[in-house]
Amino acid sequence: MPKKRSGGGLSSTQQAAKFLGVSVLAGAVLAGIALPAVGALGLAAKGSVESFDELPANLKTPPLSQRTTILDADGGQIATVYSRDRTVVDLKNISPYMQKAIVAIEDSRFYEHGAVDLKGMLRALNKNVQSSGVSEGASTLTQQYVKNVFVEEAGDDPTKVAQATQQTIGRKIKELKYAIQVEEELGKKKILENYLNITFFGEQAYGVEAAAQRYFSTHAKDLTLPQAALLAGIVQSPSVYDPVKDDVTATNRRNVVLKRMAEVGDITEAEAAKAQKAPLGLKVKQPKNGCITAVKGASFFCKYVERVFLSDPVFGKTKEVRAKLWNQGGLTIRTTLEPQAQKSVQDSLKDHVYKSDKVAAAATLVEPGTGKILGMGQSKPYGYGKNETEYNYSVNSSMGGSNYGFPTGSTFKPFVAAAALEEGRPANQSYPAPYEMPYPETVQTCSSKPWTNQGNDKLENESESEKGPYQLKKAMELSVNTYFVQMLADIGMCPVVKMTDKLGVVQGNGDKVPEVPSSMTLGSTGLSPLTMATAYAAFASRGMYCTPVAIESITQTVGGTKKSLEVPKSTCSRAMSEKTADTVNTLLSGVTDSGTGKQAGLSGRANAGKTGTTDSRKNAWFVGYTPNLAGAVWVGSATQKVEMTDITIGGVYHSQVYGGDTPGPIWRDAMTGALEGKEAPSFNLVNIPNPPDKDRGDGNDDGDNGDDNGDTAGNGDDGFLTGLLTNGTTNGGNSTGGTDGGTFFQGQSNGNGNGGGRG
Repeated sequence: MPKKRSGGGLSSTQQAAKFLGVSVLAGAVLAGIALPAVGALGLAAKGSVESFDELPANLKTPPLSQRTTILDADGGQIATVYSRDRTVVDLKNISPYMQKAIVAIEDSRFYEHGAVDLKGMLRALNKNVQSSGVSEGASTLTQQYVKNVFVEEAGDDPTKVAQATQQTIGRKIKELKYAIQVEEELGKKKILENYLNITFFGEQAYGVEAAAQRYFSTHAKDLTLPQAALLAGIVQSPSVYDPVKDDVTATNRRNVVLKRMAEVGDITEAEAAKAQKAPLGLKVKQPKNGCITAVKGASFFCKYVERVFLSDPVFGKTKEVRAKLWNQGGLTIRTTLEPQAQKSVQDSLKDHVYKSDKVAAAATLVEPGTGKILGMGQSKPYGYGKNETEYNYSVNSSMGGSNYGFPTGSTFKPFVAAAALEEGRPANQSYPAPYEMPYPETVQTCSSKPWTNQGNDKLENESESEKGPYQLKKAMELSVNTYFVQMLADIGMCPVVKMTDKLGVVQGNGDKVPEVPSSMTLGSTGLSPLTMATAYAAFASRGMYCTPVAIESITQTVGGTKKSLEVPKSTCSRAMSEKTADTVNTLLSGVTDSGTGKQAGLSGRANAGKTGTTDSRKNAWFVGYTPNLAGAVWVGSATQKVEMTDITIGGVYHSQVYGGDTPGPIWRDAMTGALEGKEAPSFNLVNIPNPPDKDRGDGNDDGDNGDDNGDTAGNGDDGFLTGLLTNGTTNGGNSTGGTDGGTFFQGQSNGNGNGGGRG
């Protein structure tokens, strides 16, 4: 083995080999330039290209990945997301100092030579031999630009990046040929512009604009001489010359650049000396990448927008195509998020539920008639620490939510009422509605096989004083369980299935609601707040259901050119007649006026809604609306392990939590702030004849003692169905792990009674 010299340099054998290698490379380049037809290099054995001629004629230059900016409906910035933090700028918007500094230190003969600087190559070879090492490189700026194009095309694939940067003669030959093409096609100024936009400056900053922002909180066009020299010096080794981590080394490197600028005549000796004495003057702006940095508590909404982009075919036929477009970035995404509504949601959640509480809360606001999501938030912030979570409790599992959603309790009952009205049942329909009754022996389903009560299971109302007969309006106000089960037995489950299908009501995992009485009346199945808010918005818009939408428009910038991208549109369709919707609005107005939702009622505005609380008080809901805004609020444990009895939430003690007294006030305050200054339209209410006063008039009209007394349909921990219903044997009562900010969610029962309750 050849020995190294005592000074650590190359041995004479190694020096000769290096000289030979560079000479071969130089000769090959000359041959390739002068005689392309005879440019064969015989390098295939080295795992590189076969010949200069056989390389593709044109360099493939992918669009530079840039940051994407997500905006609210008013144009305010929510967050920036990027694979690489870069903002492409024209050369005219880059400081002349910066242009001169990078040329001086990286390729001082840039404007004199072609794609390859043979003089510089020979100078570097001579200097390296003399120094017994590699003290000077010979790549031109054009060659460096080409190498950066290869790296950019490799993206984040480590194997491709390694291939793009491997130190082989074959790669250098490839780089050189494309450099020749680039010189011919682009010219010096465009090459310099492209280089300054593509190169890496450390600290996650790609391109000079991002670097100027990162280190000095300024723009590339405003860089001073010392600042430009510092950035130019970083390029050779961003980790070694990082001024944030080592200001002394970075200062020395900056001064080397200044000295070189003086040597080539870009600045005077006096200017260089003055700049060398200047402090670094860093004003570092920390990188803010991703939805975790979103303002206004909009991190969960931001992630929802990202998931919409990555999953909707409008942005590409395959997930790979969509992901590539997202990572390429350069997008300006204007969303539907309304700043006033979002602030109101976050303020209300913060006021009523603490992030350190045993339970969490989530709220979503949707605009009736358009499907626009105007607000979305939750009490536990987005993150990975204590009392934080990355799961969005407002949406389905496919969009980053819980596995199943959360049982909705009696907020499901309006769907039954709407189905019955569509079937022709009168608005003052009466049923015996006893305090306790067995489930019907059979209930018709959408198939030929009816559901049967094989276990002779029973259900109850909350209080023994709740005995029928009841008409629909009073039954809705008091949320009488037996009434709605009798209504379901009357009309069958298929009309309810058809209604929920039209209202986009699916479980949190995307499956249809099972045809089981507890799911079809008492809300034992897990749904998401966004699903509920969007469904109730159809009542507000007089029967028109509109699919939820989060993106208004997208503009993409590629190579300085802006173009608009197609975005998903809300699809609106009629879910029920106007008469049915108006009747439901009348029924639910009574809930907030004198029923279980009194504590949620808005003052000075037409409003309607429904409470819901599930077995063992593991979930509490309020879903409501005005003619121009709908919203859903859920409170509970993500793992479904916390029973909300003898509990303090948001500093307020509750012996028992009800849909009216905890999610109700959150909804009220969120809606009040969101609607402040907005018009207050009225519902088209219908006249529902009042029945003779047979409902005992004994105080039950007060919204169950003012606090939604009795949201469950069971006795304590036993639930309203201790025996499993037929078709309801899944393990919805079992949590499969995690904490409130955890990784897995319960909330699915499919008919075993866990979750069915009254308002």
